[in-house]
Amino acid sequence: MRWLLLALIVVPAIEIGVFIWAGGIIGPWWVVALILLTGIVGVTLAKQQGMETWQKAQESMQYGQPPTKHIIDGICIFVGGVFLFSPGFITDIIGFTLVVPATRGVFKGFIMRFVRQMMDKNTVIYRKW
Repeated sequence: MRWLLLALIVVPAIEIGVFIWAGGIIGPWWVVALILLTGIVGVTLAKQQGMETWQKAQESMQYGQPPTKHIIDGICIFVGGVFLFSPGFITDIIGFTLVVPATRGVFKGFIMRFVRQMMDKNTVIYRKW
């Protein structure tokens, strides 16, 4: 919990520093334009990837398979979409990394290990119907 509080303080401060630095190089209006552009492109990409993942999850359930991989993809896409929706270049980089399928795999292993640890500690209860 402490790391979350620290991140909520440190990340915006770093983002503001990057805004000032980039504004000094390319100008403030270009920074605003880039923020808007990455937000629009990112949210559109997240929506497209989310719908594709939803369809794949439905297909796997129709074949009687658990959609575990697709659920993890959905979590990554959702978190990436939140990062892309928030203004900032650093959060946009993290967001695009989570949304783009080629780079999403880096985070999927981490999330799977985290969920497995929580299940082993009985923090998450998994029931098979």
